[in-house]
Amino acid sequence: MAKLWCSEMQFRAIDACVQLHGGYGYMWEYPVARAWADARVQRIYGGTSEIMKELIARSLGLPGHARERS
Repeated sequence: MAKLWCSEMQFRAIDACVQLHGGYGYMWEYPVARAWADARVQRIYGGTSEIMKELIARSLGLPGHARERS
């Protein structure tokens, strides 16, 4: 649960930074672009966010379709 929450929050924060920096947020010369790429891949390492949601739902005893409604 911690991995899912942290990786999602990291991505939200860096996505806001990219928006703030505008076009510079997409240029590899700037740290914000490299941070965005690192944040994006964190959502895949150790299981994708969607798989993590499924595992968390199962550990809480929820059916798979119940997590999609929240």
